[in-house]
Amino acid sequence: MSYAYLFKYIIIGDTGVGKSCLLLQFTDKRFQPVHDLTIGVEFGARMVTIDNKPMKLQIWDTAGQESFRSITRSYYRGAAGALLVYDITRRETFNHLASWLEDARQHANANMTIMLIGNKCDLAHRRAVSIEEGEQFAKEHGLIFMEASAKTAQNVEEAFIKTASTIYKKIQDGVFDVSNESYGIKVGYGGIPGPSLGRDGAASQGGGCCS
Repeated sequence: MSYAYLFKYIIIGDTGVGKSCLLLQFTDKRFQPVHDLTIGVEFGARMVTIDNKPMKLQIWDTAGQESFRSITRSYYRGAAGALLVYDITRRETFNHLASWLEDARQHANANMTIMLIGNKCDLAHRRAVSIEEGEQFAKEHGLIFMEASAKTAQNVEEAFIKTASTIYKKIQDGVFDVSNESYGIKVGYGGIPGPSLGRDGAASQGGGCCS
């Protein structure tokens, strides 16, 4: 299926916060209560519609363990968007956000759109981090913020789509040079015409193991 733009995302955060579950809920609309720890990086993709244009989101789900940090860092470079995830029931995952953000700012392009997600909001009775704290952290660091639940699917769709809308607005505002794929954006069919469009479009169609 053709798309106007392809956006690359990366999902980051501590181990066990539900990164893989968020990806699975978004791409497959299902929740897997028992999920093996991600080893290195996993991948998913899905089409969404922004401003009546088809957009393909290519999402890299990274391992949260410290031992995989160097692998994770190599994926920041080509990402247009990042979902920074913590678990609202585990205060330490919130406390580690500054370290993840520092990594992202250091290794990603300066205009990468970052969405902060407080996951597991279905477990509000076990809440250890308030909504206000999440909002405050996002405000201080210029992030978009949302609480979500990979289990009930609450706000999962919205988180990915709002991030895509923000990236698309930056394209319209001329923030990104869309011909430079290091920003994590690829022009597809129906995007801005250019001499390399056919080749890029065909190549990206050919490698689609995940729909």
